[in-house]
Amino acid sequence: MSAIPTIAEAAAQIGAKQLSPVELTEACLARTEKLDGTLNAFIRLEAEGARAQARAAEARIMKAGPRGPLDGIPFAHKDIYCTAGIPTTGHSRVLQGHVPKEDATTVRKLAEAGVVMLGKLATHEFAFGGPSFDLPWPPARNPWNPDHFTAGSSSGTGAAVASGMILGGTGSDTGGSIRGPAALCGIAGIKPTYGLCSRAGVLPLAQSLDHTGPMAWTVEDCAILLQAMAGYDAADPASADRPVPEFRAEIGKGVRGLRIGVIRHFHEQDNPVSAATLGGINAAADFFRQEGAEVRDVTLPSLADYNACGWLILLSEAWSVHEQWMRRDPNLYGELMRDRLVLGGLLSAGDYLAAQKKRRELISATQAATADLDLLLTAAQPGEAARIDAVPKWAFLEKPNFTIPFNVTGWPGLTVCTGFGEGGLPVAMQLVGKPFSEPMLFRAGHAYEAAHGWRAKRPAMVA
Repeated sequence: MSAIPTIAEAAAQIGAKQLSPVELTEACLARTEKLDGTLNAFIRLEAEGARAQARAAEARIMKAGPRGPLDGIPFAHKDIYCTAGIPTTGHSRVLQGHVPKEDATTVRKLAEAGVVMLGKLATHEFAFGGPSFDLPWPPARNPWNPDHFTAGSSSGTGAAVASGMILGGTGSDTGGSIRGPAALCGIAGIKPTYGLCSRAGVLPLAQSLDHTGPMAWTVEDCAILLQAMAGYDAADPASADRPVPEFRAEIGKGVRGLRIGVIRHFHEQDNPVSAATLGGINAAADFFRQEGAEVRDVTLPSLADYNACGWLILLSEAWSVHEQWMRRDPNLYGELMRDRLVLGGLLSAGDYLAAQKKRRELISATQAATADLDLLLTAAQPGEAARIDAVPKWAFLEKPNFTIPFNVTGWPGLTVCTGFGEGGLPVAMQLVGKPFSEPMLFRAGHAYEAAHGWRAKRPAMVA
């Protein structure tokens, strides 16, 4: 097979017995063999295990039909998701050789849905320290131009999905690590509402900010994946005990009647974005308006306020996770992770409590400013991906990012490709909803995506 199907397309073909999971898996493995020597998306490829799972899926489907839309779909996990019997390292020598005895909850749920697990994907060290060149595995590279960055930390997932090595994968998002790689790799990624997806069995970074979620080529594919991942889990103390909606229920309904607020000061004043990024956001706002949505500007607290609050919490909580290892042997960590973690060790309990107080104030202000809105629109990244060798160690402190505000609030955020910049690399927008409004987010993202041609273009190295 030549074309790379979406999950939705592959599911329809598999269900109609027009496509074999074995054939689909072999195509993904062949693409991985061809491209991953350049992209470094995989830390560990489980080719024979994937082939066995694909054969089992095909036999199951031939006998009784598919379990659902993910049965037989090639997939992979970010290497912070624990996988029973398969190493989970966090891309760090600290855990090199660590083999979990149990799957993470989301790993188990996706396996039960029938995904074919191809392996474990590159991340930044413990989802924070990267891109690093002094670790046992190299950093993932951008399929649109391998000299460039993928953003962090779900870097391998972004690269593997964009290049067609897999049709979907897991990511995690503590300050933007699903939405950033989705933006720079030109794919779709959803950070769900805090508590919607279990984090049990996923290596923590900052537990009051950590989210798990899916990444895929399209918005609809993200909705299909989230359907399998979401749900209450008693093993995660932050898990939301509420019914899981049908995430594709509103796809196809258009945007008429939706009230969308453009956080213009985020991407025009607080951290001005590239011309291509701004053009994509403005064009998307015009599209939503033309399709019947009410679109107007909205003013939130400054991007700097959310970032100061979010990064202080993240650094404090990350230090608490890693302090014991850091004190025992800091040189096991790569330079970037080690130096960033030390910042957390310099913060006091008073600093942390002040940030949590500020967090409550920011959540209240965000709720008040958006009381009469359904969705928000702003940037996901400031522009195209930088060169991978030119990313500053302290980039996350130099300019405020567009994603961490919604880790602070816990609101869901969706990245959608809006085209390409002057360098030929993707640019994107971020759509944000209120808590547990994912079906509406998918509705708006899919409406935009279906009306534009960006999903027809893959990186040149894939063709």
